[in-house]
Formats: sequence, structure tokens, C-alpha cells
Amino acid sequence: MLARAVDLIVSGDREVFFIAFTSLKFALSSTIISTCLALPLGLLLSLHPFRGKKLVIITLNSLMALPTVVIGLLVYSLISRSAPLGRYELLFTPSAVIIGQVILSFPIIASLVYSALSHMEPELLETLDTLGTRGYRKYILLINESKIALLSALLSGFGRVIGEVGVSMMLGGNIRWYTRTITTTIALETSKGDFELALALGIILIVISLTVNFLLHWRIRYE
Repeated sequence: MLARAVDLIVSGDREVFFIAFTSLKFALSSTIISTCLALPLGLLLSLHPFRGKKLVIITLNSLMALPTVVIGLLVYSLISRSAPLGRYELLFTPSAVIIGQVILSFPIIASLVYSALSHMEPELLETLDTLGTRGYRKYILLINESKIALLSALLSGFGRVIGEVGVSMMLGGNIRWYTRTITTTIALETSKGDFELALALGIILIVISLTVNFLLHWRIRYE
């Protein structure tokens, strides 16, 4: 069984690699979108006091543990044929999967960005204020100073979506050659008894996860 699974990978099986690249495409797209949304919120929470700030932080921390099937159900209720956004025909498309994964990864990245920026040395902020650094230049310097922690936040969000099942299954429909991902295929093929394909994809998923963690630790080591 293992030999057959390895052979599927080594021989460059078209379906195996299509599924793997589809998963990567969805995960990378959703992570980039989430980061673009979460980074400004993390900066706002860490640098600017405002009414309701504590509530926002508590909400983000709570959403980090939200089950993927719940997110899938919520988005499904908005984009299904009879739902408010049904006219856009998003259900069972790559866009639907990416929307669900953005919602899944956003609170994780935003919370970790806030945590990273809020633990910076106070002297750094004082120095920037003394030098008269304002606006986007100040934010760029702070991001650069905390880039390792921010990279960790980004990769945590990526790791959350690359291995999820509920959102991809409910919103993508697990359609062959269209929205089928590594995790949904593993679930399907295992239920059918096709362990070779499931194992091959499992190996690829492990390699992706190990590669992401290796890159993070390598970056931290040589920073």
C-alpha cells in the first residue's frame, strides 16, 4: 500500500498533483487575503486605544477555536441558492472555499499579529515618536521589527486552512477536477477503501506541513 502511494507521487500522477496544487492555491489565496485584512486590525489593536477594544480582542480569541463545519454552515447559509447572496452562484466554487478559509484564518492571524506587536519594547515606540516618525512609515518600521513573529502568525493561518476539511467539503462540494482538496479527497477515498490515493495525499500534506515549519524555524535561526 505504501509502495503504491509513493509510486503515485514519484510517477507524477496527474490527479494527485492537481489536488495538491488546488489545496495550495486555496490555502495561499485565503492566507494572503486574511493577512491583508488582519494586519491593519492587529496594528490598530496594539497601538491605538479605543472603546470596545477589549471586546474585539476577546471575540478574536474566541473565534480562533470556531469549528470549521460551523464556518462552513454560516457561509453556506449566505451563499446557497435561496440565500441573500445566492444570485452570485458562489456555492461549490473555488471562491466559496476561499471565503470560508479567509473567515477561518482571519481571527488566528489577527490575534497573533496583535500579540506580536503588543509585546514590542516600549523604548522602540518612544524612539519612533521622538524621531517624529508618523503614519505608514511608523507602521512599516514596526512590522519590520516584528517580522519573525508576524511570519509565524501568517504560517499559523496557512497551517489552519491547508489541513481543514469542513469548509472545503461544505462550500466546495468536493468536485473532481474543480474544488477537490487534499483533505476532502483523503476523507472520500478512505471511505471508499482507496487507501493508496489517500495515503499519497497524506504524505504530500505532511511534506507541506514540515516544509512550512522548516522554513519558519530556519528563518528564525538565521535572523
